[in-house]
Amino acid sequence: MLRTVKPKNARSKRALEARQPKEIEDPRTAIFVKGTHTGEVLNNVMKELMALKRPDAIAFNKKNEIRPFDAASTSIQSLEFWSAKNDASMFIIGQTTKKRPHGLTFVRMFDSRVLDMTEIGVESWKGMADYKTPKSTPGHKPLMHFASELFDTHPRFIQLKSMLIDLFNGEEIESICLPGIEHVISVSCAPTPAALNTATAGTISTDDTSNLPKVHLRTYTIKLLASGTRIPRVELTPMGPSLDFVLRRHQAADPEMLKEAMKRPKLKKTDVEKGLGKKKKNMEVDEMGDLRGRVHIAKQDLGKLQTRKMKGLKTRFDEEDADSEDGGRPRKKRREE
Repeated sequence: MLRTVKPKNARSKRALEARQPKEIEDPRTAIFVKGTHTGEVLNNVMKELMALKRPDAIAFNKKNEIRPFDAASTSIQSLEFWSAKNDASMFIIGQTTKKRPHGLTFVRMFDSRVLDMTEIGVESWKGMADYKTPKSTPGHKPLMHFASELFDTHPRFIQLKSMLIDLFNGEEIESICLPGIEHVISVSCAPTPAALNTATAGTISTDDTSNLPKVHLRTYTIKLLASGTRIPRVELTPMGPSLDFVLRRHQAADPEMLKEAMKRPKLKKTDVEKGLGKKKKNMEVDEMGDLRGRVHIAKQDLGKLQTRKMKGLKTRFDEEDADSEDGGRPRKKRREE
């Protein structure tokens, strides 16, 4: 572990404060690590993924004996050391073996500790050089699209979706400029087998990957064309890379650590009043930004209200009704003085 150093000047103090937890975190820095055996396929795939992640990507060009799923090795300590030293919160480790060829392991960190891991096996790929089309600008935040119900129902695909969003998610922005969206990352699955329908999904073990469908990752550039209305017509052009992979081993997050990682800071009173915090019952913010509320009261029986005994509530109509009930005799008018 890295020893705690007390800052000696303002520059080192700002560097340490930049690593402290923030209400809005900085973009995740990903480190691409090569194992003892990678091969040409994994080397090219890691280069393509790093091109999409730039500038928040660090490459370890030397080979490292790293096995994150092996509890007996010192790989976890190495990952924690690299995470603390480089202020990185995600690792992409490439390792190919005879039993698991072309394997990529995504490791997510929290507070310089391993949170969860998932391994995929690359079966086919095409790089950016294979598509003679325009490319997106590095550093732009992509639009991500997940086209399968498994990304919302199956635990393995939910974890994969969360990993990919954390990997490619850039800086947090308050508003979206339509011309600023240059590329789309689309993740889809092969047809869902009958064994993974919603009725029986809970009975299948998450460690069984034989029935899991193949995952397809595609990247497109966005081209906005005139449509005659305010909303432009959108065309997608393949940009690359394109990956086809399957899910393999995984390690779920520890419940206590996950609860700590998902903890949010308390919101300010002004944010709660603007409707940015927890939604309160019968309160909403309209399109103009005004806070509106609705008050519910019990149902009132207006027929039981005692109004005739109050002179202030009497009307001329009520007096005429009272005269008709007395037999039609006219009521004496009060002499005006």
